[in-house]
Parts: sequence; C-alpha cells; structure tokens
Amino acid sequence: MIEITMYHYLFIGLVLFVLGLVGSIFVKNVIKVLISIEMMLLGVNINFVTFASYCDNIDFNGYIMALFYVGLGAVELAVALYIFYLMYQKKESDNIEKYTDL
Repeated sequence: MIEITMYHYLFIGLVLFVLGLVGSIFVKNVIKVLISIEMMLLGVNINFVTFASYCDNIDFNGYIMALFYVGLGAVELAVALYIFYLMYQKKESDNIEKYTDL
C-alpha cells in the first residue's frame, strides 16, 4: 500500500499553481483568467495546510493563513467580477485583448 507523504500534497499544490499560472497567461477570456487566478490561490492554500499539518504541530499559523487567503480570494473575485461587469457594459465582449484602454 502506498503511503501519502508531504511531497504528494506539495506536488498537487505545485501542479495547481502552475496550471493557474499557465491559464492566466495564455487564456483570452476574462472569466477563465479569474478562475486561473483562483486555482493559483488554491495551490498556495494546499501548501500552507500541508506545512501546517506536517511541520507545525503546536501553532495553527498555516491554517490561519489558508483561511485568510480564502477570504482574500472571495473579496478579490467579487471586486474583479464587478469591474469586469462594468467593462463588459462598455465593450460587450469578454476578450481581454479588447480591454487595452483603462
């Protein structure tokens, strides 16, 4: 039977972060870019919780940071969606290349 170690969780966090980074660079749709940024945030949260579980048995700093980043991600997504809504009313397109002037 295979034992799941800390490196497995770190690898999953790395894969999610890299997928989010690639998605945020190469995708032209605004909503997909926001989802990619949230995927990067999820990879970071997995790493925080992993280090808190395996390395920090006394304090809960990793868990607190993960909860902070979940809240920060929710606020960031709400603000970004509102900004996108306002921009969509002007241009009527979800393509990033049409939003060069701010």
